[in-house]
Amino acid sequence: MRLARRLILAAFGLLLLAAAALLALAELSDRPQDLPWTDLDLRQPPGWFTRSKLVALQHDYPRCQHLLRVIDAGFAPVAAIRPAEHCGYADGGRLALGGTSRAGFAPNAPILACPLAAAVAVWERDVVQRAALAHLGRRVARIEHLGSYNCRRLYGQKTGMWSEHASANALDVAAFRLADGTRISLLDDWKGEGGKAEFLREVRDGGCRIFATTLSPDYNAAHRNHLHLDMGEWGRFGFRFCK
Repeated sequence: MRLARRLILAAFGLLLLAAAALLALAELSDRPQDLPWTDLDLRQPPGWFTRSKLVALQHDYPRCQHLLRVIDAGFAPVAAIRPAEHCGYADGGRLALGGTSRAGFAPNAPILACPLAAAVAVWERDVVQRAALAHLGRRVARIEHLGSYNCRRLYGQKTGMWSEHASANALDVAAFRLADGTRISLLDDWKGEGGKAEFLREVRDGGCRIFATTLSPDYNAAHRNHLHLDMGEWGRFGFRFCK
């Protein structure tokens, strides 16, 4: 009993020290996004708890819409659908982005669940555009995607777990087109050296800080031509899967 009590006290003490360190760091750096109890603000760059706060928006659609309006993300709500038990969405909208400083989408504005739309908007602004300027000297004008909503199980199997695509909670990104017309694709430019490959890897790594799941060509052959980005519920508890 004494040993168990000591272990509990030691664990509690470590938690207090971690909380104090977290608070001190956030106060010193003036980064409320690094604290778990502050409100999510999409105007801020990603922080330690941005991912879990984004996932939590799955349970507050009105607030999610409000946050996207604040940053003028171009999110247009669409009617809810529920074609099957495991498919559909009640918080979907078309994410257009656009504007002089934002990338649009091709072939169209994808329908995304609102929390995913918020995550994509932050990723495009704070990861994609910065990486493009750093490695390629140009802004991204278009993000080419392979789709978002798709009522299917993982990998299109007849049995097994349902894909996040089945609830519009995933987006597959295939390529980026710069303002000068240059195209960078996952299929052609992931491997090798140079600015294009470095850009794609930074875009993937930055996605790992924002999305619950970020899968690249490094994961398996099925992802050789795209980045899979989703906001699975496990991200609310700080978990992520990044490859």
